[in-house]
Amino acid sequence: MTEIQPSAPARAKSGHSAGGVEHVNEPHHDQFVVVGNHLAQHPELSLTAIGLAVHIQSLPARTPVGIKTLAAKFPEGEIRVAAALRELEAHGYLARTKERLQSGRVVTRTISYNRPGVAAARAAMKPAAPRPAPPSPGSKVSAPAPSAASDAVLDAALDVLAGLRAHDPRLLLAERDVRRLAPAVSAWLDRGVPPTAVQRTLTNALPKDPILNPAAFLAHRLRALLPPPLPAPAHPPTPVRPDPLQTCEGCDRAFRSPGPGRCRDCRPVGVAA
Repeated sequence: MTEIQPSAPARAKSGHSAGGVEHVNEPHHDQFVVVGNHLAQHPELSLTAIGLAVHIQSLPARTPVGIKTLAAKFPEGEIRVAAALRELEAHGYLARTKERLQSGRVVTRTISYNRPGVAAARAAMKPAAPRPAPPSPGSKVSAPAPSAASDAVLDAALDVLAGLRAHDPRLLLAERDVRRLAPAVSAWLDRGVPPTAVQRTLTNALPKDPILNPAAFLAHRLRALLPPPLPAPAHPPTPVRPDPLQTCEGCDRAFRSPGPGRCRDCRPVGVAA
């Protein structure tokens, strides 16, 4: 007879895995930072670099993030902190430059990017402002205001393209391809297609075979499936205004007529007909 093993693990319930993570998520209303999966699940960054990037993104602006400052807050030490910062620089999450102050002291300026490449792509896509002509004496010069609508469309287009890899890793795009395809996505958005619909069209019914050139594949879909512009809204017919009210000269009763006179009952028989 087989001996019962009381220490044997219990069988998992039907339909549920015995292992793996389970999430208990509660909404945050304050004191939180939004982190993209491109960072939290980065396949090339070390856990130290990922954690350090999350920490830096959660800090208020102008908070010191030097190697010695960070090493004093965490147990990793200066060597591991320095290596993690170099990883983040190499993958575009940090940019560090040396600047000399007026006092002569050299400081390190650190810029944290929560979405690497998007800011550079946005700057590359926006046309440079034309150089204004020199003002004539006594004239006032006003700088043209940037188009907030076009900037919003461009930002949405960049978001769509950068987020495709979250739906399928085969749609990972290089930064130059994001810049090149952004105008095609903007054309869809300008025609009233929501960003979610553009994303759904680009990721729907993907081939099972490897996608060797995702940029060319997406460019073909954007070109071949571009919907027509929305028809212009039909103008409602101009309402016909009724004749104004008149007071009958025979019975003082109100009636509608283009001009003053008598109502139907007070007119002669021939005129009323």
